Amino acid sequence: MRIDNSTFERLELFKYLGTNLTIQNSISEDIKSRLRSGNACYHSVQKLLSSRLLSKNLKIKTYGTIILPVVLYGCKAWSLTLREGRKLRVFENMVLRRIFGPERDEVTGDWRRLHNEELNDLYTSPNIVQVIKLRRM
Repeated sequence: MRIDNSTFERLELFKYLGTNLTIQNSISEDIKSRLRSGNACYHSVQKLLSSRLLSKNLKIKTYGTIILPVVLYGCKAWSLTLREGRKLRVFENMVLRRIFGPERDEVTGDWRRLHNEELNDLYTSPNIVQVIKLRRM
């Protein structure tokens, strides 16, 4: 059987049970796909996360039950590199910044974004990389 280049290109990325498999057995494409899905999910509930009517605890539960499972589907087989872990943390910090909102600076009185350390202090649950390490096989 002869395999031409177009057949080989179609085999480079194969989706099986929601997980992207590559010839190089790299998980970076799978993580990109999961982050795209999580980003779509985040944008669908974005108004809820920025609402002043909901408590921060309810917003965190929304993140943990709606967005996080979409991103972490199939994470038990991931072996994370620092770059991929950083991408996941950036995504999580984006969601947490939406949940906790801006903070008024005490010195200048201006509104500012929360720093990563402040987000870590406010979000008491394990971060997304720690959750992946706990779920790993």
